[in-house]
Amino acid sequence: MRTLNRRQFIALTGASLVASVAKGEQLMTTKTQLIHTAYFWLKNSDSVADRDQLIAGLQTLRQVPAVKALHIGLPATTEKRDVVDNSFQVSELMMFDDLAGQSEYQAHPIHQAFVKNCSHLWSKVSVKDSITV
Repeated sequence: MRTLNRRQFIALTGASLVASVAKGEQLMTTKTQLIHTAYFWLKNSDSVADRDQLIAGLQTLRQVPAVKALHIGLPATTEKRDVVDNSFQVSELMMFDDLAGQSEYQAHPIHQAFVKNCSHLWSKVSVKDSITV
């Protein structure tokens, strides 16, 4: 068996990924995959402590088995355009295998604890869910 060094591995996997994308192959596994995005506006929008507490709470959601991927973010300083809304303080994006996984997440005790422990931090949350096509 041939051993690849790091540079060879990256080149090989990168070429494979580019070839897959060029052929129009989906990188996700199922068409029923659900993407869950949430944007949080803090009551104290300038509070780094509140922001960090919310981020720590969001990190706990990685432990929910139905959560296949989790990205937590802060607003990017991209160009100002009418369609860009970066007025939120924290965002999260989750991936689930399907709608059932998202429903399982909603009822999971870790998610329920997150809401109980962190909901006092935000004045508004906006959720957008979508299914892969």
